[in-house]
Amino acid sequence: MAITKNHAIDTTLKTAIDYILNPDKTDGKLLVSSFRCSPETADLEFEWTRQNAIDKGKHLARHIIQSFEPGETTPEQAHEIGMKLADEIFGGRFEFIVSTHTDRGHIHNHIICNDVSFTNYKHIHINKKWYYNTRRISDRICREYGLSVITPSAERGKSYTEYTAAKNGTSWKAKLKNMIDVLIPQAKDFDDFLRLMQENGYEVKQGKYISFRAEDRERFTRAKTIGVNYTEKAIAERIAGRRTRKQPRRDDKRISMLIDIQNNIKAQQNGGYEHWAKINNLQQASKTINFLTENGIHTYEDLVARVDETSRKFTETTDNLKSVEKRIEEINMLKKNIRTYKSLRPIYTKYRKSKNKDDFEREHRREILLFEAARKYLSSVQNGGKLPSLESLNAELTELSKRKQQLYAEYRKSKKALSEMDVVKANVDTILDVPKRRNREQEIE
Repeated sequence: MAITKNHAIDTTLKTAIDYILNPDKTDGKLLVSSFRCSPETADLEFEWTRQNAIDKGKHLARHIIQSFEPGETTPEQAHEIGMKLADEIFGGRFEFIVSTHTDRGHIHNHIICNDVSFTNYKHIHINKKWYYNTRRISDRICREYGLSVITPSAERGKSYTEYTAAKNGTSWKAKLKNMIDVLIPQAKDFDDFLRLMQENGYEVKQGKYISFRAEDRERFTRAKTIGVNYTEKAIAERIAGRRTRKQPRRDDKRISMLIDIQNNIKAQQNGGYEHWAKINNLQQASKTINFLTENGIHTYEDLVARVDETSRKFTETTDNLKSVEKRIEEINMLKKNIRTYKSLRPIYTKYRKSKNKDDFEREHRREILLFEAARKYLSSVQNGGKLPSLESLNAELTELSKRKQQLYAEYRKSKKALSEMDVVKANVDTILDVPKRRNREQEIE
């Protein structure tokens, strides 16, 4: 289980970075990684990037914390997950640091990223969609590693402490929800429900939003903050027995997997579900046959060949897309360091010629560190050759961006095609009883 939360850093960037880099918390800094910046000079590099931005935004950086269930992962695996999360949500456009802390009961990652991109010098636009997208990406990556996640719901996000308390049944919000759930079936109407809440030790306050306060709490809690099923309207509908779950929309044209009725526990226990599953299987089998006919697939060998070809195209497109994205990252990093080198070279030249280098370094320490970091990077990629001009890099970047858009469109198309072909083949295997037939042949051999 991983929980993510984040907040903005407005004034104490250096302090925040020093905290997450603490050697005592990060196994001697072995659990520290960075992207397009050095952890030791990240605050200076963040500031230098911000100076080139027209719209700097209100914040210096963004701080994300990703916590894991105790004993569910290792520090090394958690750190790898944190890097993958940062890579995906920041898309190679923002400098960031990832550190994994092991000094508490639960392993957790700290991710600090620059609020301004070093590629286009625009700041991050944070909204609810960004928060939810970060949580979804974190959950997906954790599932890929076999870790548990919080089941998505309409409730607001919880901190690690609050989630653990709710899981153990000790959270005051969890107790309030449980009390409401217990009393709703007993209530004749909404007024009777309020009376029952008061009898069970909850003070009720009615206004624009209904609120409750337990005897041991100082403040009232608005019912709507604990979930969409706990608003005044929702509670009244639940008492009246009218509230039902919304059914997800289904695409009638999409082919779904056939249901293995013989091995489906729900079908064995529920006659109505079994009847529905049989009708569903007939519909999906018909869609599968229509798909094969429309696509000129006449034999099982044709189907296997088509699946292999679709898979090959998807892999090829994915590799090409990753290659383009990698080159875009390289160009952006090269541009950043070339700009830094050219801008600070005059100051560094004065430093080299100054008679009192110690005084000059104290006055221009930030500029000297940034220049030396840029020079070191450019030397590592130059390999004795001539560095490209910013004009040529910008031209290459424009072409690569166009190529990336084309490849991404192909990627989405091929991914959808591969998913569809996998479902079709699975359905055909079920219809032809391929797995069982193969097992029988192996037994005979």
